[in-house]
Amino acid sequence: MLMRTLDERTLVGGQVQPSDVAELKAAGVAMIVNNRPDDEEPGQPSSAEVEEAARAAGLDYRHIPVGSSGLSANQVQAMGEVLDDSDGKVLAFCRSGTRSTYLWALARARKGDDAGAIVRKAAEAGYDLTPIRPYLG
Repeated sequence: MLMRTLDERTLVGGQVQPSDVAELKAAGVAMIVNNRPDDEEPGQPSSAEVEEAARAAGLDYRHIPVGSSGLSANQVQAMGEVLDDSDGKVLAFCRSGTRSTYLWALARARKGDDAGAIVRKAAEAGYDLTPIRPYLG
């Protein structure tokens, strides 16, 4: 599974399959954050299926779905809490990793991280924050 590094504790990627969980654990992931709504596309595993695999492997799991209506303050707050509360690496995923990266960026900005550094880290991972740049401070 392709994971991209945003910072020392945060990874992002595309859809996680239940069969990926052992690999994620071996890579040091302690928490999986699912940013996809259920039934976004045919064949996608449900949040419950991914959560069951994560819990069985001893990983923490959160579902913070971001749909077509965009990001909300509550979702950003929930992502910030995940980043604060995790005892290890966090893998956030959606279809491509973009929504997860946006949530990470907005949560880090809310914590006071430098906007330029956030944009740079996202770009190094292959994500363009131009659409949300005005909200980063």
